Amino acid sequence: MRRLARFCFTHRRLVLLGWVVALIGLTAIHSAAGSAYSDNFRLSGTQSFDAVNLLQRNAPRASGDTEQVVIATGHGRVTDPAVRSQVDSMFARLAREPHVTEVYSPYGQRGASQIAPSGQVAFANVTFDVQDNKIKAGAAKNFVNAARSGSGNGVEIEVEGQVAQAASQQGAGGLPFGFLAAALVLFLVFGSLLAAALPLLSAAFALGTAVAVIGLLSHMIQMASFSNELSLLIGLGVGVDYALFIVTRHRQGLLRGLSGADAVVEAIDTSGRAVLFAGLIVCIAMLGMFALGVSFLYGVAVAASIAVVLTVVAAETLLPALLGFFGMRVLRRRDRRALAEGKLRTSDESEGWARWAALMQRRPAVFAAVATGVLVLLAIPFLSMRLGSADSGSDPSGATTRKAYDLLAKGFGRGYNGPLQLVTQVSGPAQEAAFTRVERAVDSTRGVVGSTRPTFSPSRLPGLPGVALADIYPKGSPQDASTSDLLHTVRDQVVPAAERGTGLRVLVGGQTAIFDDFATVLSRKLPLFLAVVIGVSFLLLLTVFRSIVIPIVAAGMNLLSAAAAFGVVTAVFQDGIGSSLLGIDKTGPIEAFVPVFMFAILFGLSMDYEVFLVTRIYEEWHRRRNNREAVAHGLAATGRTITAAAAIMVLVFGAFILGGQRIIDLFGVGLSSAVLLDALIVRSALVPALMLIIGDANWWLPAWLDRLLPHLRVEGATARGTVQPAPAERAVPEPLAG
Repeated sequence: MRRLARFCFTHRRLVLLGWVVALIGLTAIHSAAGSAYSDNFRLSGTQSFDAVNLLQRNAPRASGDTEQVVIATGHGRVTDPAVRSQVDSMFARLAREPHVTEVYSPYGQRGASQIAPSGQVAFANVTFDVQDNKIKAGAAKNFVNAARSGSGNGVEIEVEGQVAQAASQQGAGGLPFGFLAAALVLFLVFGSLLAAALPLLSAAFALGTAVAVIGLLSHMIQMASFSNELSLLIGLGVGVDYALFIVTRHRQGLLRGLSGADAVVEAIDTSGRAVLFAGLIVCIAMLGMFALGVSFLYGVAVAASIAVVLTVVAAETLLPALLGFFGMRVLRRRDRRALAEGKLRTSDESEGWARWAALMQRRPAVFAAVATGVLVLLAIPFLSMRLGSADSGSDPSGATTRKAYDLLAKGFGRGYNGPLQLVTQVSGPAQEAAFTRVERAVDSTRGVVGSTRPTFSPSRLPGLPGVALADIYPKGSPQDASTSDLLHTVRDQVVPAAERGTGLRVLVGGQTAIFDDFATVLSRKLPLFLAVVIGVSFLLLLTVFRSIVIPIVAAGMNLLSAAAAFGVVTAVFQDGIGSSLLGIDKTGPIEAFVPVFMFAILFGLSMDYEVFLVTRIYEEWHRRRNNREAVAHGLAATGRTITAAAAIMVLVFGAFILGGQRIIDLFGVGLSSAVLLDALIVRSALVPALMLIIGDANWWLPAWLDRLLPHLRVEGATARGTVQPAPAERAVPEPLAG
């Protein structure tokens, strides 16, 4: 690490040129080649996945997405001649849109059930020959615009479905605000514009290169369409934080009288090592998603890991080069004047954090108890978290999907927004009649308010059976627990009883069923995912810190802080506590993939702060061989920097709440609250208090295990073997302000 730092500092022009060439070259190649993101995923062994496969094989024209086009009129009826003529013209335009195979009009022979009893609301089912993830955003917007073009003259037309959702997707509009907020915090911390610019420059180079690499890699492996945005979210947070820790250590070295080269070498040899291990743990957490066995998460994990790896590489190479260019200008003017007058700092510690550490030394058990109590209290709502998928009723009030949802709920009932679909293959009139009996049995089930008449599609190939379809409308909305219960009742009881002896295998699919199956699959795999991430991280921390206790405490604290963050998310988005402050007027279940992504991100970021804090305590332990002093001085030296890093993370993640979309809001609230809790409670109070209580046992490792483990030095050469003079012989420290 020391040789790398000195090389990058000495040959800074070459290093900077290399990064510029890499950024421009890869961006140019990416611009020419484009990206190939895909949201395809498999849920092998589930009925919804089997139903899609059956339709794609036997009846591809009916195998794709189904959108609902809702027609409403404030006066008269939707069957009035003028209204019908206007709507039929719109249907003709929709039928010409790409991938549209059928428009099931409410004015057709089977359309009577698609007109509400009031006569003022109706809907048409539009079938595609591909799933929604195959339809590009531009085509989705064209489809929605074609449908809504029929509005006017007292007629309102809105669209609901996954294609309509894709058409209304917006970017993470809060990112520029988060970037500016991070710049403001950095300026307040460093008091120098040049110093504040360094972490942002390092992150910008890394993320610009990462975007190009991820886009090119999407041609080789399957990556979800949101991989790029999620990678930017994670990369910006960790990239700025990693650079912040290294720049802070560099400035501390300058203030102690080191030359620019020596200060860079020391910063990379100490904080740079911590950055390396912290980044490795974030990558482990993200790549742990491979344990879930859901293919579309693999590309997301790889993309996020690429962003993190490049931020680490930039922090270890580009940052030392930039520090060489900036020289002493990374310090405040008053600090430069003090150095010119020969005044040197003899301590890296913050006066305020030193007082906090001294206070904690007197009552560590009280601090630990209060901190634990706060986290447990916040985690209580997590125990009632319900995984699922929020329906269109949770969309912004101005979205076409929300308007369509409200119109359908008003005219027919909430369940018409997410029908279940009965699918099977049939051979001959006898099986068609048997399927009709199954449909009637499901229709008479408690909780079902309606169904469509069965439709029979011939096979596309000779020798293959035809396909039978019917839509079932629940009483509850797609996100209601009652709908999930109904789905399982129909699958486990009603359909098996009705199809017995017929030779049929009726599958219950549809978009609502897909989301329910997705939640079930992830819930079953979640324990394995947690075990893999925690287990590998435990082994890494065990090797780095040569301790049994520290990895156990770290894993436990990270689980506790993640549970508290999940509790906040559940309280806001499921229970509605404080939701009005975010403009959320309807609560619902938590999307099934959110806990997985959030845990991977939170575990990695929490480990970042753990590594930075404990690494400094570990350095002090090597110098002093006194646990109480090591904890106190390590916290005093890092508390201010960790708090600043957390403030940046909170602002970056919190800025995503401005996006106005439920999923983005959910990630923004969850990640920002988690970082806030982790920095203010876990790293500032709980972990140091526990280390004070445990004492020298923090650093215990059986001799036989010590011989087996490889030696990974995280404390750096500067700390190894360094013996501090006794307190009476040391110069009086001049603490940093704060």
